[in-house]
Amino acid sequence: MTTRPPLTLYLAAPRGFCAGVDRAIKIVEMALQKWGAPVYVRHEIVHNKFVVDALRAQGAVFVEDLDECPVDRPVIFSAHGVPKAVPAEAARREMIAVDATCPLVTKVHNEAARHNENGLQIIMIGHAGHPETVGTMGQLPEGEVLLVETAEDVAHLVVRDPAKLAFITQTTLSVDDTAGVAAALKARFPEINVPAHEDICYATTNRQKAVKAIAPRIDALLVIGAPNSSNSKRLVEVGAGAGCAYAQLIQRATDIDWRALDGIRAVGITAGASAPEVLVNEVIDAFKARFDTTVELVETAQENIEFKVPRILREPA
Repeated sequence: MTTRPPLTLYLAAPRGFCAGVDRAIKIVEMALQKWGAPVYVRHEIVHNKFVVDALRAQGAVFVEDLDECPVDRPVIFSAHGVPKAVPAEAARREMIAVDATCPLVTKVHNEAARHNENGLQIIMIGHAGHPETVGTMGQLPEGEVLLVETAEDVAHLVVRDPAKLAFITQTTLSVDDTAGVAAALKARFPEINVPAHEDICYATTNRQKAVKAIAPRIDALLVIGAPNSSNSKRLVEVGAGAGCAYAQLIQRATDIDWRALDGIRAVGITAGASAPEVLVNEVIDAFKARFDTTVELVETAQENIEFKVPRILREPA
C-alpha cells in the first residue's frame, strides 16, 4: 500500500456565496416557481458556470440583450446591475421585470445619482467592460461618469471642473489596489468628494482579509471561481501580493494542476463570492484522495447578512 504524503489544507473563512449572490439565485428559483419555465435572465445571474448551468436545467434562459426576451415572459436583471435604460425599455414593452441587482451595487447607483443631482461629475474606479461597471456608468448620461482602472489613469483624466468631483468604486475590487487609485485621485483633485462608506462590499473585503491571513502558512493558494468573476480574480492577486508563490484560479477540482503542487505540504483554499460550497467540498475530496490531508479552518470574520427578495416575488401570482 502506497503511503500518501501529508498535506495541510488551510480553509479560508469567509469564502464563497455572499448575501447578494444568495439573493440573486433565490430570485431566479422563486421566479421559476411563480411563473414556470422559461424565465429569462439578462446576463449570467452571477459569474459561475456551475450555478448558471443548474438554473438553466430548471428552465432559466440566459441572454445578453433584452431583444432576446419575449415580451410575454418574465425577465430578471443580474446581480451586477444594468444601465438605467434597460428597465426603462422593459417597462415600455410592459414586460414583467425582476431586479436581482445586489443591494450593495444599488447603493453605489444611488450614490452616483445623488452626486449628479448635486452637480458633481463622477469618477468611477472599476474594470472597463465588467457588467457592474457598465451598469453603474449607465445610471447617468454619457460623460457624467469617467472610468479609471489604475493610479496611472488618474494623470490622464480630463474633467469638467476639478472643484466639482466625486468618486465611486466597483464593489468587487482589490481593497489595496483601490486604495492606491483613491490616493492618486485625492492627490490630483484635493476637493474630490470621497465615499462616506466603503463602496467595496463587505464580502469582497472579508474574503481578501481571509486570504491574507492564510498566506504566511501556505505554499500554494487555490481560488475556486469563474474566470469572468472579478472578485475571484482579485483573490488570486491578493494571494500573490501576500507572498503566495503559486496562486491559481480554478473552476472546480478537475482544473487542479497536480504537477504544480508536487512536493507542496500546505495549500490554502478559498472561493469567490459566486462559487457554491459544493465546489469547495469537491476540491477538498480531491486532495483527500491523493494526500494524508488535515483540514484547518482559518476564520477572520463571521457573516450573517441577508437581503430580502423583491416584493413582486412575495406577492400571490
